[in-house]
Amino acid sequence: MSHLIDVPRGLNGVVAAETAISDVNGEAGFYHYRGHSAVDLARTRTFEDVWHLLVVDGAPHAPHDFELRIADAQADERLPALIAAVRERTDDPIAVLRAVWTLSASALRSAALYDLDETGRLDDAIRYAAIAPLALAPLSGRMPAGRGVVSDYLERVTGVVPDDAHVRALSAYLVAAMDHGFNASTFTARVIASTGADMASCLSGALGALSGPLHGGAPARALDSLDAAGGDPGAWIAGELSAGRRLMGFGHAVYRTADPRSELLREVARGLGGGRVEQALAFQAEAERQLAARHPERALKANVEFYAAVVMEQCGIPRGMFTPTFALARTIGWTAHVLEQARDPKIIRPAARYVGVGAVF
Repeated sequence: MSHLIDVPRGLNGVVAAETAISDVNGEAGFYHYRGHSAVDLARTRTFEDVWHLLVVDGAPHAPHDFELRIADAQADERLPALIAAVRERTDDPIAVLRAVWTLSASALRSAALYDLDETGRLDDAIRYAAIAPLALAPLSGRMPAGRGVVSDYLERVTGVVPDDAHVRALSAYLVAAMDHGFNASTFTARVIASTGADMASCLSGALGALSGPLHGGAPARALDSLDAAGGDPGAWIAGELSAGRRLMGFGHAVYRTADPRSELLREVARGLGGGRVEQALAFQAEAERQLAARHPERALKANVEFYAAVVMEQCGIPRGMFTPTFALARTIGWTAHVLEQARDPKIIRPAARYVGVGAVF
């Protein structure tokens, strides 16, 4: 019998693979994409620019031919009927995307990653990521005019042509959320990729992990907290903490200081302005004060989900579309990780220690 190595619960701190895609420094409160500050990219680059950086490993600038590949994938004449057929059976955007990816793989006769060369894998990475905004967002109002992924997505969700401020704000969020180390959904994608499965299977598995309330489901719950607290956050927060309930949108498994994504989105939210933003700022200050008093040994700051909720609401995105919008961003990171994992011929296959009836220790 091979020697078993005990690791922390949740694999916390365990290095499971090597990656050149992104790095998160929780102690310093910093993360980057291929050596570029992710926060700076979110402030200055388009969604397509950073998509190109992650999957092609080039400069953070999307050449025209890359944008054409995205447009061509979205123009596939089979997609509208396929998406419509799925939407007749469910209005859950996450379920729609999962089904569309699976059905598209069948319609396109997608091959397993194991059987594709690097060019074929990249084609699939771009194709399936390009499908995501179409499947996630219901078509409301006029057909989008092809002004870019973010603008078109926002128009599909809200039914109105978005103004530039909202496009910039949502783009900043999406870029900031594209990748973030070996989180649960990314690791899921890599495990499936290590088996040599097709791209759609990798992405569908990752999407299932993201749908959990402890991962991608937090933004809407953070907004629920703001609604419940109303104009007196102090009393509401004290009641929640005294009852032993978690404040959604606060604390992070990696960061031991302020979450740089939260600081970025707080800046974006302030730029948009409004009563909800003022409420969020007051809630954050009070929550962090009470958390520091109760847990002086831990820095429990606002995380990305807290201000992501505020920014998305200010952009007109309904609460039920918060997690799907997060999924749109994270799809780019998943495809980059799938491509990277597919280059490694070793399957990810950890062991488990049996502790049931008759276990020998």
